[in-house]
Amino acid sequence: MFKINGKHIKLDERERKMTNIKDKVAIITGSGQGLGEAIAVRLANEGCKVVVADLNFELAQKVADSLPQAIAVKVDVTNEQDVENMVAETIKTYGKLDIMVPNAGILFAEPIEDFDVNKWRKVIDVNLVGNMLCCKYAAREFMKQNSGAIVAINSKSGKRGSFRSSAYSASKFGAIGLIQSVALELAPFNARANCICPGNLLDGTLWQNSLFDQYAKNRGMSIEEVKKHYESQVPLNRGCTYEDVANLVVFLSSDASSYMTGQALNVTGGQVMSP
Repeated sequence: MFKINGKHIKLDERERKMTNIKDKVAIITGSGQGLGEAIAVRLANEGCKVVVADLNFELAQKVADSLPQAIAVKVDVTNEQDVENMVAETIKTYGKLDIMVPNAGILFAEPIEDFDVNKWRKVIDVNLVGNMLCCKYAAREFMKQNSGAIVAINSKSGKRGSFRSSAYSASKFGAIGLIQSVALELAPFNARANCICPGNLLDGTLWQNSLFDQYAKNRGMSIEEVKKHYESQVPLNRGCTYEDVANLVVFLSSDASSYMTGQALNVTGGQVMSP
């Protein structure tokens, strides 16, 4: 029940069900830990059948074992055969694919004048080519069944350049263009593609295990100074959380967002407000 112009409006049963994703089948890449694991857990809690896909199969299996309806799949998202097999295993197990969450990614932060080109290419290969392969094999299923949603995990670095992270930013800018293009191709098949651009997940695995050390070294600062620096840039005065991102994954996976496609939505606490 809610009010419009002073009148009480009652939600009908269809509207109540719009955000319901129970029994949908979801693949989340890079979900053996960190943000990907959090998304897998959240989708499972929403009633989804989950495919926990990760390069580290032991981590993936551990996450899958903790969920009510889940399988683990080893996947290198830069390997086309791996990605094809991942989707095939999903169809074999669950009979369909409803949600693809390309989340696997890497980041190397180095100044451009010293950036090793092989490291630079590796970031592009994982973050951009990996996304393309996930979209390719998800699209084949979505076109056959005339439904589906791709929800790619991007970054605020896909909206503006990132200091001494040129490879990462370039991969994320490219991935937004990829998603917009895929959205156009999927539209005639009642399927959608969107991406989420989170802010800095300061309490997340990537920051705690790698980025704080990299950025502290690059900037000549302590880890605590790096954290305060990034928090100070956010109008809401905190880092992004896994829950902030997972909330939007659920929305973009559901019928509540059925008129949204080709979007790159900021979840940055106001740090990035560009379209």
